[in-house]
Amino acid sequence: MSTTNKDLLARRNNAVPRGVATSTPVFADRAENAELWDVEGRRYVDFAGGIAVLNVGHRHPKVMDAVKKQLERFTHTAFQVSAYESYIELAEKLNARAPFSGPAKTIFFTTGGEATENAVKIARAATGRNGVIAFCGGFHGRTLLASAMTGKVLPYKAPFGTLPGEVYHVPFPDHDITVEDSLKMLHFLFAADIAPSNVAAIIIEPVQGEGGFRVAPTALLKHLRTLCDQHGIKLIADEVQSGFGRTGKLFGIEHSGVEPDLISVAKSLAGGMPLSGVIGRADLMDSVPPGGLGGTYAGAPLACAAALAVLDVIDEEKLLDRANAMGERLKARITGWHKRTDMLPVSMPRGLGAMIAFDILERHAGEEQRAGFASKVCARACEKGLILLACGVKGATIRILTPLTASDALIDEGLDIIEQILIEDAKV
Repeated sequence: MSTTNKDLLARRNNAVPRGVATSTPVFADRAENAELWDVEGRRYVDFAGGIAVLNVGHRHPKVMDAVKKQLERFTHTAFQVSAYESYIELAEKLNARAPFSGPAKTIFFTTGGEATENAVKIARAATGRNGVIAFCGGFHGRTLLASAMTGKVLPYKAPFGTLPGEVYHVPFPDHDITVEDSLKMLHFLFAADIAPSNVAAIIIEPVQGEGGFRVAPTALLKHLRTLCDQHGIKLIADEVQSGFGRTGKLFGIEHSGVEPDLISVAKSLAGGMPLSGVIGRADLMDSVPPGGLGGTYAGAPLACAAALAVLDVIDEEKLLDRANAMGERLKARITGWHKRTDMLPVSMPRGLGAMIAFDILERHAGEEQRAGFASKVCARACEKGLILLACGVKGATIRILTPLTASDALIDEGLDIIEQILIEDAKV
């Protein structure tokens, strides 16, 4: 069998379609906490966390132990055939921590796209309406309805023909778009394309992930809550990337004090095991009749066991506090870069907790992003032993998703690599 990255890349290109992209030419052999080693034995600092999946790090001992114990009992029954206690216990724990008043219920799936689609299904069943409103730059998954809700054409929509209808987009607040602009466009939408009485749900990420770690302003979320209450629309918080401690709260929307009706969750819920879910107000969750929701692997036993351990780790290791401390460390370093003129121009940092990003700019003291340049920085980082991800509508944003269990020394090591690249590339 192949033992080099080059050999495996050749095999991958021959066996796997190009539609699934891979950010680095690195093939993983093993990983621990916030470090990864490739098949050639080279070590990398991990600032990606499997795209925000590993808030508790690679192979956390408590998660590993929970999965091993579950392996010794059973791996699968399908919850729809023979239910099991871990699914119920996990639902109970999430219901108790749901960021809204009143009773909650939770259902589990496998992927983030399933979570966002099923949140819409529940909202449609509860309201008897079809319309869905999302935001430009938002990312909600790659299945057909999720792609329709995602606010970016390339690469998520262009090749796939007609997507599900009655999905509408309004601008997300940014440098040149105010909250008032977004709300004005929402009201234009109500006047021109769909009456609010036909809208089932508004879906929004409290912090946009693929869209560039742009934080939804509290004023916008409050206005959306008021509009939803006024017109009987359900507010969905997509917490797939922002959930489970990443922002310094269990759920990103908690920073605003706004209560959603439904929450889609995935990624760091189960410490690397495939698990997603929808947490919602109990009356809404029960609007779907038996058989209308579910999936063969939905809420798999190994994943539920892992997720229960993840919740314990978040509490026991005080990872919400750690996320805030980590975020301050990241922001201080990036702010220093922003002030320097001997390196590539970068923006001030933005985000919540340890969900932090910055843009590569065209010039110092400017705001224009250097489109497409972030991927070049990430490629250089990989060469130097750092796994780093880009994002943003223009591909100019560097996002940092280090496991919350990473040490300060490891964080500084990764930041040193980024700083070195920004200095070197400024001389080119």
